[in-house]
Amino acid sequence: MSRLKRETRETQIEVEIRRDNGAAEIATGDVFLDHMLITLGRYAGVFLQVKAKGDLRHHLVEDVAIAVGLALRDEVPETCSRFGWATVPMDDALVRAAVDVGGRPWYEGRLPSALYQHFLQSLAVNLGANLHIEVARGRDKHHIVEAAVKATGLALRQALSQGGDNAVFSTKGSVKVERT
Repeated sequence: MSRLKRETRETQIEVEIRRDNGAAEIATGDVFLDHMLITLGRYAGVFLQVKAKGDLRHHLVEDVAIAVGLALRDEVPETCSRFGWATVPMDDALVRAAVDVGGRPWYEGRLPSALYQHFLQSLAVNLGANLHIEVARGRDKHHIVEAAVKATGLALRQALSQGGDNAVFSTKGSVKVERT
């Protein structure tokens, strides 16, 4: 389980993450952000609790993504599958996500919402993950963003799962970082 508090003059955020399928407990004051966090937790197979307040919507969404990414980083098992990918259809939208939780942060993708593109980028960078999002098609912005979050969650679920031989899927082995 990972817990953290992140506070600035703009936002106050508390996050708890556990690698189990408990129902999410989300309270950010932003209905769509709450919906996306519940979705991310459910599809990633993690219990996610977020309490957050912010001055502007942009600051709230960005800082919540940073805090969730940092907390999720602590939940990456040393011996995990490391890679995950998923394709999610949602009505008119079809979105693919591929992730590597091996500690090399990068985000590549283009969503019709700059705010939620920034959300996924902030999540990936702070998680230390390489995340690629590809929108194959779609017209409805809500459907595209939600499909991207669902695909990211499913890809994370796969990447965080224990490797078949209880070893990380990499020729370099696991990456150990010690903070002193």
